[in-house]
Amino acid sequence: MSKPVFEKHIFVCTNQRASGEKRSCGEQSGLDLTAAFKKAIKDKKLDMPIRAQRAGCLGICDFGPTVAIYPEGTFYVNVQLNDVEEIVQKHVVENKIVTRLLLSGQK
Repeated sequence: MSKPVFEKHIFVCTNQRASGEKRSCGEQSGLDLTAAFKKAIKDKKLDMPIRAQRAGCLGICDFGPTVAIYPEGTFYVNVQLNDVEEIVQKHVVENKIVTRLLLSGQK
């Protein structure tokens, strides 16, 4: 099996549902979060192949802005701009889960 291109790959939902439908992460919120992750990664000058990018629906819209980090498959929910630095420091740099943002049922 080949080695993954990125050691960590951060996907930020930018799905926007039509008004009146179920809750969604929201395009603007997702784009702002994506930009914040990219900036935090760049500012830390991490010596690892890492990428943050926008993604379509991650399937758990009811939980607010959602971020998935692979290869672990960790899902963080209701992520706000002020959570980005903590996620990058704890999850990406220290390999620790940010439990307060973790999707319920994950370990």
